[in-house]
Amino acid sequence: MTKRSLRSRACVAGAALSVLALSAAYSPSREAPPRKPGHIFIIVLENESYARTFAKNSLAPYLAHELPTKGALLRNYYGIGHNSLDNYIALVSGQAPNAATQRDCPKFTEFVLDQPALDENGQAIGSGCVYPAMVPMLGDQLEAVGKSWRGYMQDLGNDKSKAVEECGYPPIGEKDPTLHRTPEDQYATKHNPFYYFHSFIDQHDRCVQHVVNLNRLSEDLETVQTTPNFSFITPNLCDDGHDAPCVDKATGGLVQADGFLRKWVPKIMDSPAFKQDGVLIVLFDEASGPPGMDSSACCGEKKLPGGPQPGGDGPGGGITGAVILSPFVKPNTISDVPYNHYSTLRWLEDQFGVPHLGYAAANGLVTFGEDVFARP
Repeated sequence: MTKRSLRSRACVAGAALSVLALSAAYSPSREAPPRKPGHIFIIVLENESYARTFAKNSLAPYLAHELPTKGALLRNYYGIGHNSLDNYIALVSGQAPNAATQRDCPKFTEFVLDQPALDENGQAIGSGCVYPAMVPMLGDQLEAVGKSWRGYMQDLGNDKSKAVEECGYPPIGEKDPTLHRTPEDQYATKHNPFYYFHSFIDQHDRCVQHVVNLNRLSEDLETVQTTPNFSFITPNLCDDGHDAPCVDKATGGLVQADGFLRKWVPKIMDSPAFKQDGVLIVLFDEASGPPGMDSSACCGEKKLPGGPQPGGDGPGGGITGAVILSPFVKPNTISDVPYNHYSTLRWLEDQFGVPHLGYAAANGLVTFGEDVFARP
């Protein structure tokens, strides 16, 4: 073989290697396709302002200082109103506070409609506690598209004289028996939004399947297949920080809430489903003092037509802050974009491909974006 032939073959081989190198460098098949969240968890805590919770000397150092290093801190996250129940209902349905839900429905009354249909913003116009079947909530939407979900309620069914675990909502028209706490049972119906929708409670088998005691969560976390696509987690009135001190003599407040998170957040984050495609959102229902009650709002929040000011003496539920943990979130992320519970509902609906309910459908409402979910 001549020297010229050898040089020619060497050039061809070199060119081929160059093409292969370029193909390897630029081939899209070598990168995994972008993933999206498939298992979303929400833990709802109670009644604290951003300034207290995330202070340098916070009584909840795990939440305030450790968890944000693992994910995103939302410094301008707002509640919808005062008191508790209207925030929980907003989170799962987009319905604005009405005169009854704003008072936490001490009596489990029917919602009385002032007009037969939802208005142009998807709001039920009227007042009351248990919404008619025409008012949907997130659980209804998820089942319609084949997604699994559960509400995990700490202490639900511990005292069967107050509420059984199997769809144990209060009798319509009667006083809510869970207003009375005992050391053995500090569950509160007002922190379980799913029982306030006839679209759900009127179907007993669904109700039993989807709302359970928190002690079921550990078992459900064992595999991806047994973990619901959406998990709504409500601590009892002590562990959510609502009471301080608690009826069982525990400290309560932020100290107790921090202890609850230290127990459950690692369990969730170590689960196969979370590691695969999970998101955990830790938020508060509303802000509170001192000094005074924060009733500020964001995001163009509207009140219910003919209804009360959502915050009582102001337009909203105040700044609470929130933390989001996920493989999709870069550690030590900080966002100052204003969000509220309607923003969270809208984001949830976007992840699961379902329509926006109520005020989650408001024009211009911003939801979690690259400020939160920028990849590491």
